[in-house]
Amino acid sequence: MINSAVKPFAVKGYRQGQFVDVSEADISGKWAVFFFYPADFTFVCPTELGDLADHYAELQSRGVEVYSVSTDTHFTHKAWHESSETIGKIDYTMLGDPTGTLTRNFGVMREAEGLAERASFIIDPQGIVQAMEITAEGIGRDAAELLRRVKAAQYVASNPGEVCPAKWKEGEATLAPSFDLVGKI
Repeated sequence: MINSAVKPFAVKGYRQGQFVDVSEADISGKWAVFFFYPADFTFVCPTELGDLADHYAELQSRGVEVYSVSTDTHFTHKAWHESSETIGKIDYTMLGDPTGTLTRNFGVMREAEGLAERASFIIDPQGIVQAMEITAEGIGRDAAELLRRVKAAQYVASNPGEVCPAKWKEGEATLAPSFDLVGKI
């Protein structure tokens, strides 16, 4: 998936009290995060989505749009948003993918169950996957780490010839790979 283009899609979503149509055209020219999760009205999922909601303003300030995705419908997302305090604080778009097309496009469909894996993808403005994370059912993700990876991806994209080492944080030193660095790190 890394360095591959997002495949065409068209789905319905729920955002800030409205139903919306979203396609690959909506992410063109922008950074985006696709945050797949198994199902609404579950256990680990709301903790992750709430954590992501807490980091959404900073992601937006960096020009990143966030799309959570499950194989539930946009109607189910609306009901969950209205019934859960944690989910009610979400301002990003919650995409419904009942046919599984978008989930399959990203290669994270659990076919036997019809549910998405717990997976995150960072997409650059050209629609290319720059980072991904997939965890087992019971392992929740950390939005702060996702934000760190977004910052690293944006830094590398803006600074050709530089790379971000392990645990890199914004403002810290980067590396400029060269023959002289071989064996010296």
